[in-house]
Amino acid sequence: MKAIIITEYGSPDVLQYVDIDKPIPTDDQVVIKVITAAANPLDWHMMRADPFLVRLDGGFMRPKNSRMGADVAGIVEAVGKNVTDFKVGDAVFGEVSGAYAEYVAVSPDHLTHKPEDVSFECAAAIPVVGLTALQGLRKGDIQSGQKVLINGASGGIGTVAVQMAKTYGAEVTGVCSGRNVELVRSIGADHVIDYTKEDFTKMGQTYDLIYDTVGNRTAADYARALKPEGKCVVAGFTTLSHMLGLSISGAIRGQFGSKQIGMMGTAQVVQEDLQTLGEMLDKKDIVPVIDRRYPLSETADAIRYLETKRARGKVIINIA
Repeated sequence: MKAIIITEYGSPDVLQYVDIDKPIPTDDQVVIKVITAAANPLDWHMMRADPFLVRLDGGFMRPKNSRMGADVAGIVEAVGKNVTDFKVGDAVFGEVSGAYAEYVAVSPDHLTHKPEDVSFECAAAIPVVGLTALQGLRKGDIQSGQKVLINGASGGIGTVAVQMAKTYGAEVTGVCSGRNVELVRSIGADHVIDYTKEDFTKMGQTYDLIYDTVGNRTAADYARALKPEGKCVVAGFTTLSHMLGLSISGAIRGQFGSKQIGMMGTAQVVQEDLQTLGEMLDKKDIVPVIDRRYPLSETADAIRYLETKRARGKVIINIA
């Protein structure tokens, strides 16, 4: 079968489109015939070992895991004897290791059934960003009627977070560049701020919850834009030093004040959360924004585009 592998860290040029053996499921796995995958910033962070801490878990000199890709949607091709939740022919989506391939073996608790009326592209676009948005907004204790600001509202996580916050009944403000203002407004944001013209931390408006997918501000900035008892959850970061600084300064502010500011951490693959995302897709509460589509053989080009940080929503890898 065809797959994308990586044997050294570096630019997208290190990605190899090769033939490898088709996987055979263990007793506790299913094998999926991959229809669609999707790219995430996670991919290029792992590819480049950026930040350097990636090497501590992923391999110091070279990647321990040669496979890439996490978001997946496809058809169950084979099941292990202990698997009861899925059968051959089921349409599924979820988060796996090695989604950039024609077939992938995965634990069934990383999958859920794809709603019948949801396309494979839409299903593949949602696992990583959907889990990150869902768990991040929950960490911020989002409530109906709150004023919520999403920084990075036009990106993969941001476009989902805007729609998700609206389903919670929040009044949503999205922050993005000028070229994306209409997009963010079209997916449900009540207010949109063009960061090239205005700084949301200096406008005098305050929010119950700030969910930041960019992570390019200081704790003082966030505090200025939060209401008393407000919370800021940061899902992204620009540099490792900035992330560490924000974690420390946010914790100190939390000890001596009412505003809570902190990093979200890595989203966890929870099957119940995947099922929640499936329900939201089925009800059209969230509709993924898809920017570009690439075939598996052009995955390197997809990652190059994602690295420009100009992608609006998700970048799709069509395989079958």
